[in-house]
Amino acid sequence: MPPLSRRFGVPASVVVAAAVVASPGGAGAAVAEEACFDRTRQPYTSVVDSHLHFRPFGGEAISFDEVNAYLRRSGVRYANVFGIGQKLPADSDCTYYLDCPGTPVLPSVKNDIVNGESYVGTRPQNPRLTLAMTSFDLARPETVPQQIALYDKEFPGLFRWAGEVNLIKGAILPNGHEPATLADIKGWAPFMRELERRGIPITIHSDLGTDAEPTKYLPLIREVLNRYPRNKIVWAHMGLSKELSAMDPAEHIAIVKQLLDRHPNLTLDLSWRVLEDRYFSRPGVRQQYAALFDAYPTRAIPGTDFVASRDKGYAVYKEELEVTSRINKALGDEAFRGIALGQNYFRLLGLKTEAPQVCKRR
Repeated sequence: MPPLSRRFGVPASVVVAAAVVASPGGAGAAVAEEACFDRTRQPYTSVVDSHLHFRPFGGEAISFDEVNAYLRRSGVRYANVFGIGQKLPADSDCTYYLDCPGTPVLPSVKNDIVNGESYVGTRPQNPRLTLAMTSFDLARPETVPQQIALYDKEFPGLFRWAGEVNLIKGAILPNGHEPATLADIKGWAPFMRELERRGIPITIHSDLGTDAEPTKYLPLIREVLNRYPRNKIVWAHMGLSKELSAMDPAEHIAIVKQLLDRHPNLTLDLSWRVLEDRYFSRPGVRQQYAALFDAYPTRAIPGTDFVASRDKGYAVYKEELEVTSRINKALGDEAFRGIALGQNYFRLLGLKTEAPQVCKRR
């Protein structure tokens, strides 16, 4: 069996540095490189962050190089470079939209351009990064092809992911967010064909509903999946949010299973600590979701949903990585390899990288 260094596509020293004994304080002793991943001695935190915002909604950002240093320090070896597709106005003093109800937070290409320039300036190999197009206005699909053309012109071949883009995000409705309609979704056809042709996954934020109406927006994501069955669609946060924090887990899981069964190109995004804080940590609920992921071990990818605003630092990133990785401890070995060790992400992107097998337990 090839060594872990070859399987993860990074130098052996990097893999060995990542192979530490997990402990609550983050300390650990390095172990020798092995032909398999030993879950009893190595960390449960994910080596992929597929949902990471290198730029904030407004205000000062953590530098590109500093975010990459956070990833190396925490053992994350692969990450998607999301901007924030919706920017606060340049004359706003706000960093976060919730602090500024009534202030417009509208689609913008600015963050993606900055990310592209930062990537071209450094071309980092560790971590291995994938640039994402986050500026699509899904309520105005006629504008998207020209945005893709802009990415192609300025950064040919470098943007290999789309999203996070908002179909319906209830949290920013007070900030002028316009959800896409069923008619708008029909109008996505030109750019969805192009994404399909290129094999580009698209991460879509589509709230399932609210606490008052838990499945209010379910028809929207269903329409997307029915209309674009050949696209690689990633459902951000499995449709959950702070606005939907008390749904019956059994009802949610039943909906997710139905969608997974009907749509083989659907992948679940497990990012954002809201999933852990509001759902997985509730008594008996973690086991229900672990059983779901074990039943569909190739259909989910991990992420933090960290937003790199300057008022945060490494301690916040480290905590969010640990919190969003707690579900990994409850997974069976196949799902653990697919999610925590990155195999599902590698497959989705078409990378030749292969995650290590998990050592058989004695």
